[in-house]
Amino acid sequence: MSTIAADPAGPVAPGRPAGPGSRLLKALATQRTVLLAVLLVLVVAVMSILSAAGYMSGEYNPDYMSAALINAVPLAMLALAELVVILSGRGGIDLSVGAIVSLTGMIFGFTYGLWGWPLPASMLAAVLFGALCGAVNGALVAYLGFPPLIATLATFYAYKSIAIVINDQRPISTPPIQEFYSTAKAVELPVIGHNIPNIPLGLFTFLIPTVVAVWFLLARTPFGRRIFAIGTNNTAAQWAGIDTRRTRFTAYLISGLISGLVAVVTVAQFASARPDAGVSGNGMALPAITIAVLGGVAITGGIGRVSGVVLAALLVVWLNAGLLLLFAGNVGAQVQLFALGTVLILAALLNGIATRRYGGTS
Repeated sequence: MSTIAADPAGPVAPGRPAGPGSRLLKALATQRTVLLAVLLVLVVAVMSILSAAGYMSGEYNPDYMSAALINAVPLAMLALAELVVILSGRGGIDLSVGAIVSLTGMIFGFTYGLWGWPLPASMLAAVLFGALCGAVNGALVAYLGFPPLIATLATFYAYKSIAIVINDQRPISTPPIQEFYSTAKAVELPVIGHNIPNIPLGLFTFLIPTVVAVWFLLARTPFGRRIFAIGTNNTAAQWAGIDTRRTRFTAYLISGLISGLVAVVTVAQFASARPDAGVSGNGMALPAITIAVLGGVAITGGIGRVSGVVLAALLVVWLNAGLLLLFAGNVGAQVQLFALGTVLILAALLNGIATRRYGGTS
């Protein structure tokens, strides 16, 4: 059967079969996971070549890449939180996730580090408090009609200020909190561990369970069908009998819940509950949003996949890790910001091109 395919050199005449180049171009434009997998291989290959040629201050090897995965844990989790919110449509976005991480981390520091609560109870308290912060965002957006950008920017400032003043700007670094670092250290995998680099424990205890839970929620539950529906066409979803306000409220609640879990991760990584953990420097929210958009999440809502977000997180983390070795001192951090902005622009452009030429990304 003949097809009509887009070609970089111009439109293809009706009846002319699509060539391999055209099919590859369409796959790269419309299948975000394919594009990200290709970019991931290219980044690792280029960085490895530069490292072997002596252009880097250290070796870009499997051990270094494995160690860098510790940064992927909180960023990928927050990107999944943004995925859920952005899918809900109507400009859905959560700028407060970093501030929720800071405030909830302090709550965890109080319960586990100062008040002596058991670890499971402290973790549950952190997750529930994060969910409460997300519920505030959801109420402002879904029930009071605030624009998501304004609502979550306001709560970002509120949560950030509370996190700073709640303990007089001081971190909590008591012995229980310092010992909690053991949950973030790199470990050797059983059976095959002696053949591969050690892997950060948080990858298995926090990130993978979150990835599985979000995938199951979106792909295998009625809530997942509802959130894709309201993100695609809110009016049609209302006519179909979907409670759009409750669904959108739940999306922000889930975002806060995941942010609360990330707070526990950051306390383990820093061996300290810091009031600026999620907002220092450029904060965690903007990188998380960048990863979500790079992963193929349409900012207009209704389109996005968990696999794309995970691959985008790996790409950003390993790219940043290479740039730190390639550029000395503070220059590396600044180049990281430039690369992050460039990647975000290119992702947005690609989303637009794919929508115009092929009807969207997946």
